[in-house]
Amino acid sequence: MARPNYSYEKRKKELAKKKKKEEKLQRKLDKNMPPKEEPGQSPDQEENI
Repeated sequence: MARPNYSYEKRKKELAKKKKKEEKLQRKLDKNMPPKEEPGQSPDQEENI
């Protein structure tokens, strides 16, 4: 019978945790910095692109 590879599971869990933390940090940074709009483009025009 095959033995479970706990180190693989631990590594996978750590990578998932790291990815989630980075995504959270990125969302936090995006929230603090309002999006820059180019002059001459309205928000309606950006949706149609």
